[in-house]
Amino acid sequence: MKRISIIVLAFLFALPLCAADRTIVNGLDLWQTPGDGTTFADFAKEPLPAGFFCPGSAPFTGRVILKGVPIAADRPGALGPADTIIQRLDNATFKRNVATTRIQMRAMQFEGVAPVKTSCGDFAVKVTLDGEQPITTMRIVRDSAKGGRFFAPIFVNVKISFAPADRSTTEALEIRKELRFPPAKNQRWSAPPANAHLATEGVLKVDTDSDNVPDTFLPGTTNFLAGRPNVVSRLEVQKAIQQVDDCPGGCHCADDCGIHCPVTVYPY
Repeated sequence: MKRISIIVLAFLFALPLCAADRTIVNGLDLWQTPGDGTTFADFAKEPLPAGFFCPGSAPFTGRVILKGVPIAADRPGALGPADTIIQRLDNATFKRNVATTRIQMRAMQFEGVAPVKTSCGDFAVKVTLDGEQPITTMRIVRDSAKGGRFFAPIFVNVKISFAPADRSTTEALEIRKELRFPPAKNQRWSAPPANAHLATEGVLKVDTDSDNVPDTFLPGTTNFLAGRPNVVSRLEVQKAIQQVDDCPGGCHCADDCGIHCPVTVYPY
């Protein structure tokens, strides 16, 4: 009798996991980047060289605070305030509550919250994707029928542009970087609630080269919501960045040259 009871309890405990979707459908994860100081490019360890901004300019070792610029789509408002789009390229089927999928950055655009001040004048900063983006692997762990954890290294090739802010010109100074972000800590995912409005259901055309013109068809959001609101308050993240060398939970940190701390865009 005791053995039967244990078997029944084990079955009931496992039932919520079995009741969840067995496969996470490939699609998009949408993120927004607040300009609150928790996302920045830091040039302290890899300064811009002397003479970069104009002849005689000093090396630049400062920190540029960044904020997201919403990405354009062929359906206005479909992406909400999203400035970063990650695509899960494959359907991910759970085996023993673990699934994997390839991921790739498909769109991203930031700008400086304020111009960079130099002896050569002020420069507006933009960060955009630079060509074809690398592919990495996301590991998804299901803890319950409602969701679980995920581990996703992000590799991204970016172009950082510095355009004179105090005169009319299309000329910009540019640098290119290959950024390799290890998986952020404490990343959670959840299944969309039954009443969720999936504004990006189906295929939509998205601006992937930051010229404000939609150019590439991508799938919409699916039965997977990356992140969750208010995992850590933005104030706590700011304090962690200022006081602790370790990367704050929910943030991606790249070798002391920058941090990206986005928040989830929920399609409600």
